Order: sequence, then structure tokens, then C-alpha cells
Amino acid sequence: MSFSEKTLITLEFDKICGMLAECAATEGAKGRALCLMPTSDPVEIARRLARTTDARKLTDVKGMPPFGTVREVTAACERAEKGAMLSTRELLDVAALLRSARMLTDYNKVNRTFPTSLDEIFERLLPNRTLEERISRSILSEDLIADEASRELAEIRRKIREANNRIKETLQRYVSGSYSKSLQENLITTRNGRYVVPVKVEHKNEIKGLIHDTSSSGATIFVEPIAVVEANNELRMLQSKEEHEIERILFALSADVSAVAHSLYLNYLNVTELAFCFACGELSSRMRAAEPILSKDGVIDLRRARHPLIDRNRVVPTNIKLGNGCDTMIITGPNTGGKTVTLKTLGLFSLMAQSGLHIPAEPESSVRIFDKILVDIGDEQSIEQSLSTFSSHMVNIVSIMKEVNRETLCLFDELGAGTDPVEGAALAVAIIETVRERGAYCAATTHYTELKTFALNTDGVVNASCEFDVTTLKPTYRLIIGTPGKSNAFAISSKLGLEDSIIALAKQHVNTDHKQFEAVIEQLEEARLVADRNREEAERLRADYERKSRDAEAEIARMRKDASHEIEQNRRKAQQMLDSARASSEFIFAQLEKAKKAEEAHRLSEDLDAARRAVRAEFRKNDDRVNPVEEKKNAKYVLPRALRKGDRVYIVNIDKEGTVLELPDKSNSVLVQAGILKTRTKLANLQLIEEESKFISGGTSAPAAGYRMQVNRDFRDEIDLRGMLGDEAWQAVDKYLDEAVVAGFSKVRLIHGKGTGALKNALWQYLKRDRRVASYRIGQYGEGDGGVTVVELK
Repeated sequence: MSFSEKTLITLEFDKICGMLAECAATEGAKGRALCLMPTSDPVEIARRLARTTDARKLTDVKGMPPFGTVREVTAACERAEKGAMLSTRELLDVAALLRSARMLTDYNKVNRTFPTSLDEIFERLLPNRTLEERISRSILSEDLIADEASRELAEIRRKIREANNRIKETLQRYVSGSYSKSLQENLITTRNGRYVVPVKVEHKNEIKGLIHDTSSSGATIFVEPIAVVEANNELRMLQSKEEHEIERILFALSADVSAVAHSLYLNYLNVTELAFCFACGELSSRMRAAEPILSKDGVIDLRRARHPLIDRNRVVPTNIKLGNGCDTMIITGPNTGGKTVTLKTLGLFSLMAQSGLHIPAEPESSVRIFDKILVDIGDEQSIEQSLSTFSSHMVNIVSIMKEVNRETLCLFDELGAGTDPVEGAALAVAIIETVRERGAYCAATTHYTELKTFALNTDGVVNASCEFDVTTLKPTYRLIIGTPGKSNAFAISSKLGLEDSIIALAKQHVNTDHKQFEAVIEQLEEARLVADRNREEAERLRADYERKSRDAEAEIARMRKDASHEIEQNRRKAQQMLDSARASSEFIFAQLEKAKKAEEAHRLSEDLDAARRAVRAEFRKNDDRVNPVEEKKNAKYVLPRALRKGDRVYIVNIDKEGTVLELPDKSNSVLVQAGILKTRTKLANLQLIEEESKFISGGTSAPAAGYRMQVNRDFRDEIDLRGMLGDEAWQAVDKYLDEAVVAGFSKVRLIHGKGTGALKNALWQYLKRDRRVASYRIGQYGEGDGGVTVVELK
């Protein structure tokens, strides 16, 4: 199977190949693109499409692979295998190929998140870093061999530099010494590879040496002084050695290339194949194309197809469908309405898909595989061959009819045109019937009413029309399947300025049947426009409904999630409260039972007091678990004076009093004794206890001297009331406030816990009427939050 060059050019497939070549990263891939041909093998088509799809995915994820500059190396490898010396350009091309193979291998290994159909090509690459680096290290550019290419070359070039310097130093005496007046210019130059000085011709006898050249005017001769002849000879010998060493190096590198010539050839083929696949992926990205579905039931369904050669900002997407009981489409409508573009789009997309290229259409689009695509599009009349428009079309149709079979797509433009309308229409119907009998798919454009009627009355044949806006005289390029089109000749002529009388006269010459048929078409068109508007409105309403439905479902899901989270939180809270209440009640009963069993009656009161304190402590512990209160640390305390041995201090972190045994050391550590415990602690962890006053945590005022010794030494700026009832808690607070005023505290904290808030409300009722209280408020962050009330005293 092969597609004719005429078909490829007529459908402009060659221009698609040119666009593909522009996306190619290597010369070999460009050549592949320009020679691309469609195939009818379903397996090969699927393989090509898969590679194009995977190349685009990889490009989207990793970017374009680093192909570098890869040139054809087959000829160089063949020459190397025959023992020839490769040029520096050829060796650099080999190094570039090896570098590309290595970088592509690394590209495939990095961030490999999904398998692709290109993996097998990547895995066939054979990097040779040793040869790559040897060539790159030896050859710096096409005209420069590196000194590091060999030790011998480095030594020869060192001697060449030394010889050059000696010659220049000798000649410099001629340029700047007594001989300078004999020189035409004070410079050193070369002739025939030897250093010379420019001497005035009238002074040629003053500088002894060999004459190598004269100026065009004859006024200057270029003399090699005797003093540098031997040095120049040595320099030429060294240069000859350098050339021989370079040849030896190139021969050695060529031999290395010969040893791996076959792997280099395979690398070139694989790199070219990868570059071609990624060019297909890049073209797909540029065209915003998608992989088509290869239809197994013969259906062609192009959705929102856009001709790739029309500017994407101007092209109008169109829908084309053939198959599933409909094998022929008759396209009608005015000239310049887009009928031919529709034919070309249908044929071109089939060629692109069968070449492994994506098509600029929606991803759900499907294509059928054809063995042949036969086209008769365009006017090919020839004066030299005495062919009219009709004859040129008929010549093409004759050749088409010889090749038509079940695996063929036939595209006819203006079928039957260029001759008598009655005979042309009859001939067009006969051609379409014959094509259908042979099982081919067919699409044809026409202006003939007979073909429209034929499509209406024949199963498997569908009418289609290219929409045309009569008010603007411009086509919309939309293909309307199921409705025949009008030529709109009268309307277009009127818009272009033809006299109304002529148009009215022309309408009189139209027969009644044609008028009725055109009227039916016009009614169908009006009905279609109404249906289109209704469908668009319905689609808009459906899209709006779906959007609102999605939003509502998302909101419901969010609310359910929030509710579930809140329920779970409340369940855990309730469980904690139950556990706390259960633990507290069990402890209470245990304490009561213990008090009940007291053997001595006089111990009953003491046991009850102890039980009450234990119950309160247990309540506080359980309340801390359910409603934790953040304790405030006294971060503002500063020692009123330096510590001395024997000072009484309060140790904050263990809540104990102690005595200073040793003064602070360099690290501010102090040795203190608390009971039987001796420990070292930081100076910042200590608060001084003076005999005449207790350490103060908040702001204080000087208390009355007469009452200082009456205040409990353990007085703190907070009281824990958790587990108490309202009246019981206020009795404790009432006493506590008296002690706070005596101690000189201006601010204290009442810890009542969070719970239900009943204890806090009861205390606030008392605080509101208490004359000792200046103000009170709920605790802030760092003070205990809602579990604490901060009281300011007068």
C-alpha cells in the first residue's frame, strides 16, 4: 500500500511534514519528517501514535530531551573500518553522538514515574563515555588539537614555543637596534612559514640573510637574517613533528571509532528515532492536538476538528461524521463557504493519524484506517493537453474509479461540474452510486439540487451544508450535518450590488419545483437555527445545573466532614468527662468508706477533712485532664540583691524552699539544699525569701509592717478552686483576698477551670459586690485562658 504523491500534495500533507521538520532537534529527524509516509498497518499505526503520545507526556513532565548537535556518522564509521584517518570534524561528530546517547540515557532514568513505549528505544542506546571524553579532551575544535592529546605533542609544542621566543628575541634586536633605519617597518612577520623582517630595497646589503619575498611595489624585501636561519630550520622541523604527531593521534582515535563502529551506527539510528518521536510530540503540543481513536467498526467521528494549516485564531472547529450506516456525505452550500476545507480536513486527518501524528480535534475523535485515499480536488485544466475544467476532473475520476475498493476514501470536489447541469448531475449520481457499490467511503461537494434530492431519498447518504451568513456575505465554516445547503446566489448577488430588477427577472426563470425545493430547504434551515438555539440554551442550562450541583455536593460533603469532626470531638470530650466523673466518684466512695471505718471516733473529723482535701485534689487532677489550664510562670522576677551563703530561697521548678550553700559559679549555677536534697540549679530558677517579706510574683505595694508576720509564708498570687461548690469556693476566696491585701498584692488569679462555667458565674456575682475588688476579667493567653479569673485589688 502506498499513497500517491498527488494525494499527499492535494491534501497538503507535505506542509504538515514541513511543520514536523521544524520541530525536529536533529538533522536525521528532520529528514525522517520530510519523508514521512502514512501506513495502513493497524499495529504500526498504534505503535506510532503511542510513541507520539508518550513523547508529549515526557516533554510535559521533564521538558525536551537534550539531543545536542547530532550529525550523520555512518560514512565516517565506514571509513574508519577501512583504516582511514578521520578528520577532526568527523571525530567531533562521533563525540557529540556519544554525548547525546549518554545524556538521553540519564534523561530516561531521572524522575521515571511511568513506563512508556519509548523505553525500549532509550534502553537500546549504548553510551561510551571513555571514547567520548578521549575525543573531547584531545580535540578542542575543528582546527585545534589539545596539548593533552599526548605527552609527545605537549613536549613538541613546548619546544616550538621556546624556538619562537628565541627567534623573536633575535629579530627584536634588528627591529629596535641599529638596523632599524634599514627597515621599512619596525615589525616581525612571516613568509613561507619562516620569520622575516621588512627591509628597504636600497638597504638590502646591510642585513645579510635569505630573501623570501618582495612587496608588490618592489620597495620592500622580506629578509630572513643569517642569525635566525638555523633557528627557523629547527622550528620547521618541530612543526613537521607536530603534524606527524597530530596525524598519529587522529589515526589512534579513528581506530577506536572503528572498534565500536557498529554501536555508533545503532546509536545514531536510535537517537534519530527518539528525536523524530519527540518532534511528533512537539507538533502535537503546538497544534493542541490529541491522539485519535482507531475505530474498529469503521466510524469516522471528528469532533471540533480544526484544519492545522489555518490560523488557530481564525479557524472554526467543525464536526464530521461518517460510518455506522452512513458511508457517503453530500456537502452543499455557497462558494467560499468552506466545502473544500471540509473535504481536505477529512482526508488530511486520515493521513496524519495513519502516520502516527495527533490530530487537532477533541480526544474522543475517531478515525478509520484506509488503504487508499483518492481525491479529485481543484481545477487542473490544461491548454497544452486540450483539457477543459470538466475534462480535467473526468480524467482524475476515471483513474479513481479504477482503484476504488472497500478500503478506500474518495473525495470529490464539485462533482459533475463544468458541463450541462442535467447531464452533470446525472453523471455525479451514477459515480456516487458506483463508489458506494464497491464499498468505499465517499464525500463530495456540489451545487446540484439533484444530488441533494438523491441524499434525501437514499439510505446511507447524508446531506451536509456549510453555514453562510447572508448579512455579512461571509462563511462561518460550520458544517451542518443532516441539512442540505443553499447556494444563495440571488442573496449574494443582491448584496454585491446587482440590480433588483435583474434578480427579480432571474427568479421568474426558476422552475416551480426548484422554488418549492429551495423553500423547503429554507424552512429546514430556519427550523435548524431554532433547534440550535434551543439546544445551546439547554446545554447552557444543563452546564449551569451541573456546576451548581457539583458546588452543592461539595458543600454538603464539606459540611458532613465538619459535622463528623465536631461529633468526634464532642464524643471524645464527653467520654473524658464521663471518665473523670467516674474516677472522681469512685475516689469519693473510697474515701467515705475509709472514713466510715475509722476505729476512733475522735479521728472521724480529721479523716473527713483529709477525705475532703483528697477529693478536691482528685477533682482538680481530673479537671486538669478535661479542661487544662495553662499555668503562668513568673518570668518578670528579678533578685532584689546578690545572693549570700545561708540565704533562704524559693526553688521554682520543684516548688520547694532551700538554703544557699555556694554562690553562683561562672555558668550561674547555685548549690542549694532543700530538705535532705542538695542540688545545683540556675540562678534564674531561684527567688529570694527575706525575713521581712515574702517574694512577690505580681505587682505589689508595701504592706503594713504590723501585719507582715501574720501572712502565711507560702502565700501565692493564685488560688485553685476547682472541685468546690459556689458558696464553699467563695469562703475560700474571701479569706484569700484578705490575705492578698495584707500581703500587698494588687493582682491575683482565681483558678476555677472551664467546665460548664457555673463556678465562674457564682464567683463573679460575689466579686461584683466586693469592695476590695477594683476589677476582674477572664484570663488571657498565658494567664490560663477561660479557666482563670484575674482580679485587680484596690
